[in-house]
Amino acid sequence: MKKITLSLCLLALTTAVLFAQKINTDHLKGIGIRNIGPAGMSGRVTAIDVVLSNPDVIYVGTASGGVWRSESGGIAWTPIFDKEAMQSVGAIAINQHNPSEIWVGAGEGNPRNSQNSGNGIYKSLDGGKTWKNMGLQGTKTIHRIIIHRDNPNTAFVAATGSAWGPSADRGVYRTTDGGKTWSKVLYVNDQTGCADMVVDPSNPNKIIAAMWEYGRKPWTFKSGGPGSGLYVSFDGGDSWQRRTEADGLPKGELGRIGLAIAASKPNIVYALVEAKENALYKSTDGGAKWVKVADKNIGDRPFYYAEIYVDPKNDNRLYNIYSLVSKSEDGGKTFEVILPYSGVHPDHHAFWISPDDPEYLIEGNDGGLNISRDGGKNWRFVENLPLAQFYHIDYDMDIPYNVAGGMQDNGSWVGPSAVWKDGGILNSDWQEVYFGDGFDVSFRPDNNRYVYAMSQGGNLGYIDRLTGDSKFIKPTHPDGVELRFNWNAAFAQNPFNPRGIYYGSQFVHKSNDNGQSWEIISPDLTTNDTTKQQQQNSGGLTPDVTSAENHTTILAVAPSPADPNVIWVGTDDGNLQLTRDGGKSWTNLASRLPGANPGSWIPYIEVSKKNAAEAFVIVNDYRRNDWRPMAYYTADYGATFKRIADENKVDGHALCIVQDPLEPNLLWLGTDYGLYFSIDMGDTWNKWTNGYPSVSTIDLKIHPREHDLIVGTFGRAAWILDDIRPIREIARSKGKVLDKPFSAFVSPDAYLANYRSFDGYHFPADAVFQGENRRNGAMFTLWVKPMPPAAKDAASPVPAEKDKAKSKAKTDKPAAEPTKKDDGKGDKKEGKDKKQPEKVKINVLDNLGDTIRTYSVKLDTGMNRVYWYLDRNGVRFPSRREQKPDDDPPGGMPILPGVYKVLFAFGDHKDSTMVTVHPDPRIQIPLGDLQARDAAYRDFYAIVNKASKSFTQLQDARKTIQRVDNALTNAPDSTKQQIAKLGKTMQDSLDTLEKLFTTPENQKGIQRFGDNFNYYIFQTMGYLRSLDGPPNQPVQRMMTQLRSYAAKTFDRINAFFSKDFAGYRQKVEAVPFSLFKPVDPVSLE
Repeated sequence: MKKITLSLCLLALTTAVLFAQKINTDHLKGIGIRNIGPAGMSGRVTAIDVVLSNPDVIYVGTASGGVWRSESGGIAWTPIFDKEAMQSVGAIAINQHNPSEIWVGAGEGNPRNSQNSGNGIYKSLDGGKTWKNMGLQGTKTIHRIIIHRDNPNTAFVAATGSAWGPSADRGVYRTTDGGKTWSKVLYVNDQTGCADMVVDPSNPNKIIAAMWEYGRKPWTFKSGGPGSGLYVSFDGGDSWQRRTEADGLPKGELGRIGLAIAASKPNIVYALVEAKENALYKSTDGGAKWVKVADKNIGDRPFYYAEIYVDPKNDNRLYNIYSLVSKSEDGGKTFEVILPYSGVHPDHHAFWISPDDPEYLIEGNDGGLNISRDGGKNWRFVENLPLAQFYHIDYDMDIPYNVAGGMQDNGSWVGPSAVWKDGGILNSDWQEVYFGDGFDVSFRPDNNRYVYAMSQGGNLGYIDRLTGDSKFIKPTHPDGVELRFNWNAAFAQNPFNPRGIYYGSQFVHKSNDNGQSWEIISPDLTTNDTTKQQQQNSGGLTPDVTSAENHTTILAVAPSPADPNVIWVGTDDGNLQLTRDGGKSWTNLASRLPGANPGSWIPYIEVSKKNAAEAFVIVNDYRRNDWRPMAYYTADYGATFKRIADENKVDGHALCIVQDPLEPNLLWLGTDYGLYFSIDMGDTWNKWTNGYPSVSTIDLKIHPREHDLIVGTFGRAAWILDDIRPIREIARSKGKVLDKPFSAFVSPDAYLANYRSFDGYHFPADAVFQGENRRNGAMFTLWVKPMPPAAKDAASPVPAEKDKAKSKAKTDKPAAEPTKKDDGKGDKKEGKDKKQPEKVKINVLDNLGDTIRTYSVKLDTGMNRVYWYLDRNGVRFPSRREQKPDDDPPGGMPILPGVYKVLFAFGDHKDSTMVTVHPDPRIQIPLGDLQARDAAYRDFYAIVNKASKSFTQLQDARKTIQRVDNALTNAPDSTKQQIAKLGKTMQDSLDTLEKLFTTPENQKGIQRFGDNFNYYIFQTMGYLRSLDGPPNQPVQRMMTQLRSYAAKTFDRINAFFSKDFAGYRQKVEAVPFSLFKPVDPVSLE
């Protein structure tokens, strides 16, 4: 008995291990994820560099959206950093002697509250196609990279260091071997990093570095301290001299310093110095001595931007970039604002001036990238960089549904998940509903005309999207108690009241009337630590009080959809509160989270849709320098918690989580380094990389009707993974569905949508953002099990030794993206496994069991997505193109709404699915009208089918004449000449008759109109396609003309075959000739 028990235990353990195995996500690449934007409100640009030998090649680094490259002077852009570990960039430098060599410093160097950190220094030797991490992972943020002018193997890195705590990985680093090894050549202390660094263009060994002592905590920020200072090295970093008040710099503690050196006169150096009195300083002796030149209009937030730039050809022309951009023509004595708060987005971080043409400027700010060709008089916004930093994402129930969310410094927006029009999803399809730093945007469930939207520090609005009317509904306390709202305050809708909402300060506020009145349903749920409520003193040398450091506040309110009395609350000071009686009493569960530090942030709580006792809790503590990912699960109202995400399972601190509403084992997790999914309740995690960057993934929603995963990113805008039900089935079956050689998954509903023409642009060229639209028609997901390695080896010859390297290179190349082709036959893909069928045969059956559509699609191994454009089999038009035996029937008239069965045959494997096809929800058309339209189509097809048959007869006759001529090779010359002459007469007649159908073959020029069959066919078809009911008068008249032309044409062709061609046949058949050549005997005589 013990042996049996032990065996059963081992079996259970083995089964559990098998269920917990990871999925090869390469096999899921056919399920593409699409970026819907927007790019009109782009995102923070932090670094710019340009290839000087070809200034059309621009590289841009972003706060959390990776690296982008343009080869067209900023017209078209390509992301080139998506496959690296993270997407936060602080610095870019190009080796101008070899522009294919690019250095990237990871981690934004402007340490705001929502800053993203990095993992060291990256280098590319092929223009950004591939990258290698060269170390310095502990630096977290890098603000400058300098490549030695004469020896590009020598480079210097200014490491600002972790924004969230002391670190020895700060200072100036140097490599002399191309990044293989590094030396820290300037270090002050673990709170002081290098904020800026410049090199003398005439002496690459002379470097000036600005060291900055600063510290950020979740509740405060301090810029300045004894570690800050200005340093000069004359020997390539071996030794450094500090400049002090004796050299003209201000007395007392210094803060952040921005540096610029004049290329035209390298002895002139400028420094923006944060001190007791912020000012611009100038040196005329290369940085030895300094004088103050200005202390007015030079910037207001040095911690966020302390940048000064000098015109390369004019040492008196300066550009100071901060909230605004100011320009000086007198060496910094006076400045004029050239970029105010309007026109171009404020808050500027990156700037580039062409050394050859200083009128050519590129600047990056919180809202994206702008380019000027006239020295800043006029600017062009780059509108195709989707860098939006969403905080939250939401959806409505429109068809197609809309997506909404708020962005860092870019307002609150609503846009479509898909559009039924040509041109894709444009920036103009997005509507701004609220400005400021945007956070939650939530549709009123019973009327999506109205939305709730937020801005920083708890501001809350109720907005009419149609009229723009906005009501300010931020709660107040009945007794005048000061309310503490987080920068990103907590908002939630009441699942049991379409007009009910919750809002979090230190209390939970509840409204039942769209925010027109409020009640407080909780005590202070935070620690109420007054030492962490001194935000009015935040900033250090330069006060910075913007609500970014508001603390001891509620971050998350999560009411249960299963029980109106259950509400979960997370705070920014470590409390996890639960009420099970609608707010009458609360229990703090924070101490039950294993491994979580007291005081950690609890920003996200996902409550089970069906079981109020179940919840998932996200915890992160990176704001106190603990970067571990932490996600927890409870099934007993928090009595116990299981940690389901840690540093051994995922990369990047956790940000959000969502449980599938139908398959509880399927979870999706967003971290600072990307998107993960689990099919076993978090025992194992798989990173989703197929077309999706390793970007900060901050919010996730699953649309209940469409089954789409909606993804909000902090750096790359919004994404949609259409119809996750195949992943759901993988989870439900514990991966067993992937053992099948071939299978079809349930299909989403489809719509007979009318597509309107373009908005704004018909031919937008390359500078306009076009979000990826959902494909039209019905979508099917098919699985083809990859062949096992042994089968592949048997199917493929072993490469010779000299070919092995080439073979490996091909194997190591990333899989090609599916090629989109709107032919109704799905995506063509590369990488076919041999000894497997290439095509799946698809048959669509109506409710009577009749086959209405047949076509084939090429499949790849793994998941495939193929499409049917909701049409019946059509008929072939008269054409000279010879039909091949395996050609599919062309598509034809649209189908009627209904339920259709779809059969798939892949070799010996068969499967099927059902698809429901709905009418366009915007149009109400009686079924009888659609049936009358179908009848008109059938009449039309009957004529076209006969026309094609008649034209084929002409083609067959031409082939017959050719066969006759070939067969007469051995006939007497007189016979050949006689028959050839008759054949030429017939060929001439056929030429004339074919013109009745289509234009002559190889005709010169363009002839769009003519008196031929195809003209009448295409004209009639154009009218028919516009029908949504019985044939109207124009259709009836076109059909009459088509019939009339058909009758006349068929009469002429019938006459030709019954007379002319019959006579030709009679004469050919009367000619005596043999198909055999005479055979003479062969001998040696």
